[in-house]
Amino acid sequence: MSNGEGLHDATTKVTAENDKQYERVDVYNGETTEKLSEHVREILKLVGEDPSREGLMDTPARVAKAYQFLTHGYEMDPEAILKGALFEEDYDQMILVKDIEVYSLCEHHMLPFFGKAHVAYIPKGKIVGLSKIPRTVDVFARRLQVQERLTIQIRDAIERVVDPQGVAVVIEAQHLCMMMRGAEKQNSLTTTSAMSGEFVNHSTRAEFMRLISATS
Repeated sequence: MSNGEGLHDATTKVTAENDKQYERVDVYNGETTEKLSEHVREILKLVGEDPSREGLMDTPARVAKAYQFLTHGYEMDPEAILKGALFEEDYDQMILVKDIEVYSLCEHHMLPFFGKAHVAYIPKGKIVGLSKIPRTVDVFARRLQVQERLTIQIRDAIERVVDPQGVAVVIEAQHLCMMMRGAEKQNSLTTTSAMSGEFVNHSTRAEFMRLISATS
């Protein structure tokens, strides 16, 4: 998936019949799909399966496309996304976007981890379009990750582009590598945080933690 030939943005077609029908069309790199499919077929053989049986005949291609989608963050530039909606604004209070869904793959076992991210910043003359914060989270999440690095990458990208008084990121996630294998602990939750600037101040940090803990 190099040279911009990988997964493209999904497009949606709408047909005006009785009820509107939505068709999602994902476009994948054909060469990458075939190469990945070959490896998936070998994996199926090595674990004792028959990739030619009916239920598995299309599995290699499906897995190949799934991995292209789950890792398409490598092809996206988070700073370009943030710069695309950066506005001058005289506002200097905390802006918080919480409960952002996170789906990523652990780089150690390539198993999913999932949960929520809470992102806040205090502007210093510039604000960013609210939708760009979840998109920035997605860019980094759609790569092979560890939760600790993911948390820091989100903070640092916002810090560099928006240049605020401070940034705070908290991620709460469950890891299938702990739930399905290894420790096999079903109810464990991993929380990571990354703070900068004004959020290092105890009172500001406490306000942020209170806001993300509040129920609506």
